Amino acid sequence: MADRKKTTKKASGARRAPGTKRLPGAERADDAAAPQGELGFGRTLGRRAAEDDDEETGSPSDRERAADREHDDLAQARAGGPPRRAKKADAGAGAERKASFTPVSRRIRSESALIKEKILLGQKPNMKFPLRSLANVTYSAKTGFFKLKGKEKERTLTVNTVKTFAQTLKMMALSKELIETDDIATKREAYYVSKNWAEARFKEQPESDTVMEDVEAFFAVNREQLGFVPEEKGGDVAGQLIVVDHDRDTGEELRIDCTRFGSGAYSIPISVEHLKFETDATFILCIETAGMFQRLVKHNYWRNSRCILVSMGGVPTRACRRFVRRLADSHGLPVYVFVDGDPYGFTNIYRTLKVGSGNAAHLNEYFCVPQAHLLGITPQDIIDYQLPTHPLKDVDIKRAKDALKNDPFILHYKQWQQAFEQIIRMGVRAEQQALAKHGLNYVIEEYLPQKLAHVERFLP
Repeated sequence: MADRKKTTKKASGARRAPGTKRLPGAERADDAAAPQGELGFGRTLGRRAAEDDDEETGSPSDRERAADREHDDLAQARAGGPPRRAKKADAGAGAERKASFTPVSRRIRSESALIKEKILLGQKPNMKFPLRSLANVTYSAKTGFFKLKGKEKERTLTVNTVKTFAQTLKMMALSKELIETDDIATKREAYYVSKNWAEARFKEQPESDTVMEDVEAFFAVNREQLGFVPEEKGGDVAGQLIVVDHDRDTGEELRIDCTRFGSGAYSIPISVEHLKFETDATFILCIETAGMFQRLVKHNYWRNSRCILVSMGGVPTRACRRFVRRLADSHGLPVYVFVDGDPYGFTNIYRTLKVGSGNAAHLNEYFCVPQAHLLGITPQDIIDYQLPTHPLKDVDIKRAKDALKNDPFILHYKQWQQAFEQIIRMGVRAEQQALAKHGLNYVIEEYLPQKLAHVERFLP
């Protein structure tokens, strides 16, 4: 790669190489390259916290300037990690404690105070959360992601709901502690912390995850801003890309060349908002399975194809989706997705990458890749390439029928409805690795070149 010219491109004004045609799926969103906080997280949050905090001192103008500074801090917070605690002030312990507050922790304090006030007045406190499901989202190709309709669920403190209500408050308290001490907790660690909550402890982690997501939706921030991080890694990257990062201790710029990992790959970090990118690639190829990713890396597929390979490792994490979104938008790159040919690959993996999910609809705007298109494996690929298949399981058929009936994204595109109807009629599914029937490297030598020669045929 010594003869390859690397040029630094600014996120707001990247240009394609001379003579390069814009490929389908290379549309750019105007706001996607901005840090996540600048995309809408925190403005109301910071203002409301500044107004509601009864510990504020100083003149109104002082309070407004303080609120603005706190909003700026939140706007600069990385999506993959909790907001950083401010440096210690010179005015002593009290100033240090004050400096540790962020708009998120202040909002937690404010909402908790309102609940306490209602209890002391003999009233039943309640909390309202967005209803997070496909039934409460809409899809428009213009916006490119699932948006909430506005339906809410209400959690009122009663005899029947006291445990769930207490769990919600305890999760908020844990979040406040993490933020104000500049710490983090994995989702699994948060579950185990609850074992100290007496009768409010969770029996299984899915219960803990659900309450954590409710708190996230309640405050309209992502879980990383609450101090919670996922267990799984963000994904792997190889190919014609330089990631510009910084040393956490010294601030020194780090230039990570994704062509120089040998048989390995660059791992996407939890936090990606601070990253910058340099590339002369012509497209991004997102791959479902690690095995297929490793085959393409092993044979340096990215070199001749001038692309960036991203291993999603199944359903893409938020960090993976945000990384791909920022990279694609900053350089106007089309995104092609290569998954198994089954309903799970189409909906849970591809659709989640492209438009988000119903469960995280309050954040889909930032964690989706609207310019993505499906390369394969399509139902028609199974026929055209005479691939070995497996019968659809009952859960596959149910998932396909549910998509045709309830998924706003599938219902928006006739091509997708036809694809699901076709795979139901065929009654079979095929894996990426089924291409090995024609030779281990058939995917590199024949399948991908043939598919990429007709990107206009890709599913939307």
